[in-house]
Amino acid sequence: MTPHKDMDMGTPPSHLEIALASIRVFADDGRLDVAELEGLLDLALRDRLVDADERRVLANIFAQAEKSDVTPALAARIAEARRKHAIPA
Repeated sequence: MTPHKDMDMGTPPSHLEIALASIRVFADDGRLDVAELEGLLDLALRDRLVDADERRVLANIFAQAEKSDVTPALAARIAEARRKHAIPA
């Protein structure tokens, strides 16, 4: 079995870091804003690549965010991230 790309650095897998960070985001005010989204994407892009696990986690976060009203700026940034990184809707 090949170790996850983050395991050899002694850090938790980035998709788990993204999931944990999203819990804090939604626990704060129940909504995702553009700055919070950028922070989550920064975690995914530390290695300049959004892998399948990160895409899955980000897709779930985007779906959760879209359950409430999102600003036009956030909707545009989510759409851009989906296109650029092949994150499913």
